[in-house]
Amino acid sequence: MEKNIFEGKWKQIKGDVQAKWGEITDDELDQIEGNRQKLAGKIQEKYGRSKQQAEHELEEFERKYKDRHR
Repeated sequence: MEKNIFEGKWKQIKGDVQAKWGEITDDELDQIEGNRQKLAGKIQEKYGRSKQQAEHELEEFERKYKDRHR
């Protein structure tokens, strides 16, 4: 998902993000504000993922989200 699309749809995506990465709190999601890099960093922090693992998870999430909302 392109960065501007991710940020532009943040309010719609936020619930799905929390469903997938439930350890990320509502407050943290509010602070992320659709910033993909911040979300990747939070995934790394909360789940002990490497940068590459977090990026891979986000790419997979974005693909699935895009497929579901065509």
